[in-house]
Amino acid sequence: MSDPFDVFHLDGMSAIVTGGMGLLGKEFSKTLAGAGAGVIIADINQTGSEELITSFRECDFDAHFFLLDVTDPASTVELVQFAEERFGRIDILVNSAAMDPKFDPDHLDENSNLFEDYPLNSWKQALDVNLTGMFLVTQAAARSMVKQATGSIINICSTYGIVGPDQRIYQNPSKPKRFKPVYYSTTKSGVLGFTRYLAAYYAGTQIRVNALTPGGIFNDHDEDFVRAYSARVILGRMARKDEMNGALLFLASEASSYMTGANLVVDGGWTAW
Repeated sequence: MSDPFDVFHLDGMSAIVTGGMGLLGKEFSKTLAGAGAGVIIADINQTGSEELITSFRECDFDAHFFLLDVTDPASTVELVQFAEERFGRIDILVNSAAMDPKFDPDHLDENSNLFEDYPLNSWKQALDVNLTGMFLVTQAAARSMVKQATGSIINICSTYGIVGPDQRIYQNPSKPKRFKPVYYSTTKSGVLGFTRYLAAYYAGTQIRVNALTPGGIFNDHDEDFVRAYSARVILGRMARKDEMNGALLFLASEASSYMTGANLVVDGGWTAW
């Protein structure tokens, strides 16, 4: 009898993780590398990248950093060339790069985000990063996957791509009103449409395209926010940053070989009420 865990191994495979220096991007990169894949950690933010790559290599992980601007077509093409030079192929693409307004203590004053006054430039910038950026990276990586006739593309979505934001959880009577901005739900909904389009487009091939939808990840949020958020979740708490890793590995590996065009929701029950 074969080992049922063999299908989760990624030995000999290669992966790109965009937004790889982010809270979840680091977790995704570590998970893929730990399962045996060579990983390109791609991000526009290179702060701490040397230390991260060093820590990966100390664990005998094959990892490299690439300075990526997802809105620049030339940068996305160079990313794929970089990956192909090191690994010869691209088996897994995780589209995790995105603008996401933060409600942790360092960013509370940046998030009034009234729809009536929302700046057009900010709207366009978010579309460029969250949708056009995903399109450009995927288009570049897909050319490599088409040559080998196989690949797994994982697009990171959000519960707010499925349901509207509950703006009540962002309010604090002692502070000015703040809102999750309009671009976030709009672009994350677009991610699901993009995922289904690509899955259908690659029908008849072994290129699979799925979405992963995380719930809210705890990142030193203030107690009032945590309490308000947790009250909306069936499991009664925010997620730990490592609680998306199992779902990510499932979608990346042969464990999900009969799955495409799907959205795997890991939200503690937020969208099940």
